[in-house]
Amino acid sequence: MDIYASDEEKGEDIKRWWRENGRSVILGCVLGGAVIFGGRYWVSYKQTLTENASLTYQQVTQAIQQQQGAAADKLTQKLFSDFSNTPYAIFAALDMASQAVKNDDKEAAKLYLKWVTDHASLSGHLEIARLRQAKILVDEAKYEQALELTMQSKSASFSSLFAELRGDIFLAMEKKPEARTAYQTAMVDLETGEPRLAILQIKLDDLAVANDG
Repeated sequence: MDIYASDEEKGEDIKRWWRENGRSVILGCVLGGAVIFGGRYWVSYKQTLTENASLTYQQVTQAIQQQQGAAADKLTQKLFSDFSNTPYAIFAALDMASQAVKNDDKEAAKLYLKWVTDHASLSGHLEIARLRQAKILVDEAKYEQALELTMQSKSASFSSLFAELRGDIFLAMEKKPEARTAYQTAMVDLETGEPRLAILQIKLDDLAVANDG
């Protein structure tokens, strides 16, 4: 627009500009408002979802503490169906699996852990579930299945734990050389002073004593 134009000319230029660009400006404002409103709605929705999931999980833990198994399971199933994308569903499944093991209900424990392996988005949750599944299989003397499960781990953070479990499995299968190698592998990434290092050393020492015997 010419800054030296008359007021009338300026008015005509403005009218002409609005005729050519008015729709785009209005549409942009509408879309911008929709984006802002939508963003705020989404944040509010996610916050509400998380709060409801947290509350339901608290109810699960309370039911477990009060030995109300049926109520705890019902609440956990609600987390699975309504809040499956939140970590609280994972937490509830792991807690319910632990309680099932305490109650000597390994089948129920395996179902809860399978839900975790099927739905976990974080590798840590997945590895914890696998580790616990493998330990249940060991308790059931299903050693080959347990070994296969330990080999599925891809996380360096859990490599020592899975190696130790493989050692325990090999020992149960009376494969002492393989057990020794697994325990030694489990010790590699541990730092001096870690409690598990002493436990692994005891296991290795017990193997040496057994061989001497």
